[in-house]
Amino acid sequence: MTYSIKDISEMFNISIYTIRFYDKEGLMPFVLRNKAGNRVFTESDVSLFSTICCLKNTGMQIKDIKKYIDLCMEGAATIDLREKLLLEHQEAIMNQINALNKNLDHIRTKIEKYQSPNAFEIISEERKMVYEEKCENHLL
Repeated sequence: MTYSIKDISEMFNISIYTIRFYDKEGLMPFVLRNKAGNRVFTESDVSLFSTICCLKNTGMQIKDIKKYIDLCMEGAATIDLREKLLLEHQEAIMNQINALNKNLDHIRTKIEKYQSPNAFEIISEERKMVYEEKCENHLL
């Protein structure tokens, strides 16, 4: 089965413009064109395009995605290099997840405070402490 650029656009919820941009950036050397000059995607192309979207959606830069795709196009001899690239990307994603989780914990703490039965008193006391701290440091 083959797919048009419109099919891929709908399948991945990505604009045709973006797909063309990816192609111009060299991310899709595996996609061939038909006699009319239109890009035609096969099942294996869809699989590789899915990987491109995954890498982009997780923050990998276009130049690094291109490096990964180029390694894929070179064949099995590049498995170790591909693995290294993906392990580094995985570590970056894990660091982002950890940072997001810390921020989420902070937000949850604030929400719990605002939802507590004595939220007004807690916030009023915090404001009083901030004011006193500023005064003690001769900032007010």
